Amino acid sequence: MSALLEAAGLFLASLGWGMLAITLFNSYWRVSTISGNVITTSTLFENLWQSCATDSTGVSNCWEFQSLLELPAYLQASRALMITALVLGFLGLLCAMLGLQCTKVAEDNPNVKAKMAVLGGCMFILAGMCGMVTISWYAFNITRDFFNPLFAGTKYEIGPALYLGWSASLLVIIGGSCLFSSCRKQLSQDKSYTHPYKSPKSAMSAPATSVPRPRIESNASSGGKYGKNAYV
Repeated sequence: MSALLEAAGLFLASLGWGMLAITLFNSYWRVSTISGNVITTSTLFENLWQSCATDSTGVSNCWEFQSLLELPAYLQASRALMITALVLGFLGLLCAMLGLQCTKVAEDNPNVKAKMAVLGGCMFILAGMCGMVTISWYAFNITRDFFNPLFAGTKYEIGPALYLGWSASLLVIIGGSCLFSSCRKQLSQDKSYTHPYKSPKSAMSAPATSVPRPRIESNASSGGKYGKNAYV
C-alpha cells in the first residue's frame, strides 16, 4: 500500500510541477477587461516577463519589461518565488525517484530510501506553497485595482494562467503530502520492529555466581593440631 501511495504521490507532484513550468511562461496572467468599454480596439495581456497587445485584426505585438528595478515589488517577488518553486520541484523529483521502493538505488538500506522520499515530499510541499503564494498574491493585486474606483490605469481581469497555477500548486502539495505520509509511516514501522540485541560476548562476559564450597578438613590438617607426644 505504501509503494502505491508513493507512486501516486510522485505522479501528482510531477504533473503539478510540469504545470507550474507551463504557468510561468504562459502569457495570459492578466487580461484587460472589457467591462465598461463601449468599443474595444485592442486587448492587453501580461505575464511576469512581458506585455502584449492584440488589435482587432488579430495581430499581436509584445514587448519585454526592460528594467527589473522599475517593476512593482510584487512582480519581482513573484518571479523569485516561481523560479524557487521550479528549482525545489526539480530537487524534490530527484530525491523522490531515488527514494521510491521500486528503484534499486540503496535497496539494501530501506531507511535511507525512506528518508530520501520524505525529503522529496518536503521539497514538493515547499514548491507548491511557493507557487500558491505567487499566484494568490498576483491575483490579489489584480482584484484590488479592478475594484478600486480611483484607479486611473488599465484594469485587468484574472487570466487563465492563474487558474492553471492554482491547480498545479494544489497537485504539487497533494503529491508531496502523499510521499511524506507514506514514507513516514514506513520509518515508524521500521523503528517499531527493532529489538535490543545482546551479543554472545557480552553474555559470556557476565559474572557467574560463585557457589560456596563446603570446607573439608583432611587428616593431615587435623593431625597438625596435635603434637606427636599426644599419641604415645
